[in-house]
Amino acid sequence: MIDGDAVVFTNGLLDTTYAKTCHGLLRGGKRFNVLGVIDNIHYGKDAGEVLDGKSRGVHVYKSVNEFMKQYPQKPKYFIVGVAFPGGQLPESCRNEIILAMKNGLSIICGLHQFLSDDPEFRQITEEAGIELIDIRKPSPTSKLHFWNGKIFSVKTPKIAVLGTDCAIGKRTTSRFLLETCNANSIKTEMIYTGQTGWMQGYNHGFIFDATPNDFIGGEIERVILDCDRESSPDLILIEGQSSLMNPSGPCGSEFLLSGNVKGVILQHAPARIYFEDFEGVGCLIPPLEKEIEIIRMYGAEVLAITLNEEKMENSKMLTYQKQLEGKLSIPVNRPLKDGTEPLIPVIREFMRK
Repeated sequence: MIDGDAVVFTNGLLDTTYAKTCHGLLRGGKRFNVLGVIDNIHYGKDAGEVLDGKSRGVHVYKSVNEFMKQYPQKPKYFIVGVAFPGGQLPESCRNEIILAMKNGLSIICGLHQFLSDDPEFRQITEEAGIELIDIRKPSPTSKLHFWNGKIFSVKTPKIAVLGTDCAIGKRTTSRFLLETCNANSIKTEMIYTGQTGWMQGYNHGFIFDATPNDFIGGEIERVILDCDRESSPDLILIEGQSSLMNPSGPCGSEFLLSGNVKGVILQHAPARIYFEDFEGVGCLIPPLEKEIEIIRMYGAEVLAITLNEEKMENSKMLTYQKQLEGKLSIPVNRPLKDGTEPLIPVIREFMRK
């Protein structure tokens, strides 16, 4: 079983969207108990205050050595809690990872680059008697599933939390919805589809971009069937990936079609003009209405819009929220500001259909 105490490494990026894995772990999870964060820019602060201004009692340390002075009993795991462009590990990270390994910490990494393929890392792992776990390594095809249509036997309502871009808050909003629905006596399960969801320890899911394309539909179907059979929820939430119109990695139709999902909550960042990391090539995010129309063409309904607060002052966001509600005639919610309680009525209405 992979769980226990951990320290999370963010390499100076704690306050950026690149550290979304760390952010997810700070917001909560069942698999790991986060003892600290290692970040050579934000050290000396509370990690929660760097994230969203809310103290979480998780201190930020400058280095592995500084952390180990405070925790000589050492945690079990060192988590690479940051994503890098192209999924490759920068050279600037190697020394801290090596120090962690030599201190007896097993490494957990969700990058596309597999650290277990690195000869130096592999040798240190063997010498130290620790594990090097690349959670994005694909499962053997013998353990994967083709889509077979059994999804149509699932009668439990399903809502996918999709978005208009990558790194826009889909998983965080999904978690807020999960907690809010359960608090309102709607027995709800969330299906994770990314590496951070696995690290947070949800009961059901798979890592989408570690799965060969031929098996994506079947794995979506399988995890929904497993969730429905094993947990008997009133509602299933599905964490989306990327966006339907992101040219660098379009995603979303798989959940709607292979998962037979009919309800969508759509996450959007009003201040974001270009797709993440593609500002330089002028890849504009299409109008929100176009994304909604495409979702409708797949046979699903956008139940509500949830907003990402990045680079928006409160007064401007409030004006945008009211204008968008009037324009679309559906709820527009600010999860980080108002929570997701205001979405319970529209969720209940969808479940009655």
